Amino acid sequence: MVYKVRVILDAKETIFRDIEVKEKQTLWNLHLGIKSAFNLPGEELSSFYFSDDEWNEGNAVPLEDMSDDGDGEIMSDIYLPEGFPAVGSKMRFQYGFIELWEFFCELLEIVDEKTAVNYPLTVYRFGNVPLKAPSKTGSSSNGKSKSSATPFMDDDFGDFDSEFKESSFEDEDDDYNDDDEGYNDVFDEDDED
Repeated sequence: MVYKVRVILDAKETIFRDIEVKEKQTLWNLHLGIKSAFNLPGEELSSFYFSDDEWNEGNAVPLEDMSDDGDGEIMSDIYLPEGFPAVGSKMRFQYGFIELWEFFCELLEIVDEKTAVNYPLTVYRFGNVPLKAPSKTGSSSNGKSKSSATPFMDDDFGDFDSEFKESSFEDEDDDYNDDDEGYNDVFDEDDED
């Protein structure tokens, strides 16, 4: 049997691909199918997330094991029937780190396998994929996206110059009487060698 999964790019425009994957293949194979169908660049980290009907993220299934003890489940451990137990089952997919591509995956149907076909196979394309990952607002990311993995680069500190004006740096020790006590920088002429 073959699982037909609709993969929708999280973008302002409607962009999706229908990808067929054999039931004996794993989420790793679906990951390869998504990369191919959407022309995703490079070999970035990625994860599937089990999801409910409202697309809320559940447990993660990463591309590589990141657990401390090294026994976490990875994409190549999860077969399609485990990730998509029934028609209508949903998972989320994230690809990349700096430029985060987010997708919604839903099992549309289970069909018969065709002979002499290499799976995964993109069977339907709708919409044009942008060159860069869309931001949460739906536009192409420009490096200052709040959804990017580098929020520390965003200017979240406000207008630095307006907070520290010259008038706020008054000489605080103007009222201090240097003659009363404290450090004396007068040298005695008797201390010559």
